[in-house]
Amino acid sequence: MRGLRTAFAIVGATLPAMLMLGGCHMLGAADDSDRPVSARAFPRADRPVAPIVSTRWSTEEARDRVNEAGDIMTRAGIAPGMTVADIGAGEGYYTVRLAKRVGPTGRVLAEDIMPETIDALGRRINREDWKNVSVKLGTADDPKLPPDSFDRVMMVHMYHEISEPYAFLWHLFPALKKDGEVIVVDANRPTDQHGTPPRLLACEFAAVGYRLEQMLPKPTAGGYMARFRKVTARADPASIVPCAMR
Repeated sequence: MRGLRTAFAIVGATLPAMLMLGGCHMLGAADDSDRPVSARAFPRADRPVAPIVSTRWSTEEARDRVNEAGDIMTRAGIAPGMTVADIGAGEGYYTVRLAKRVGPTGRVLAEDIMPETIDALGRRINREDWKNVSVKLGTADDPKLPPDSFDRVMMVHMYHEISEPYAFLWHLFPALKKDGEVIVVDANRPTDQHGTPPRLLACEFAAVGYRLEQMLPKPTAGGYMARFRKVTARADPASIVPCAMR
């Protein structure tokens, strides 16, 4: 916990200082043949990308015992009538709890990039009769969300698996409503160990045009919760400077 508190103290400093600490810098030219064509206008992530090894972070029963989803949703300001996207929805732990929280006047869009995961989640949604939930297949560099549609976008224990973070965050930008927020829950450890250091997270979001609103330690959710809002304009892809933690 001492290490986690130290990380949050650093993140609490001014954003420019945080970006300097993050070590943002330009990378040299590289072969982009292994990247999606639609992502090649954006810089490559200068960090390891964790492989997708499971569709669940922990069991639903264990997570409910510590009220993980309830606490995160309350901190994120999830309320009845909202429209929420659950990105990297996996087996739907947050999806169904978000659906209950937003109620019949709200909507939840559950998304994943694995077709088999989306198929299984769709079957769960139908079986449990969640009428305010829809499912969608996204891609590694574009969530393909409709513009000006979401009060909250949830990204829980999955950010470190995004292989094209700058393209992804850039394409996500228009989907948020004026006062919408992106909520990230992740562990404070290197990305190749299935976490994202808080300084790196803040740097990558800022590089695209988001502002860090709050970062809270959340040990019951395995690390921390961060809230981001978009600023007046997203960055031009060519101007984005990739971040590195050295």
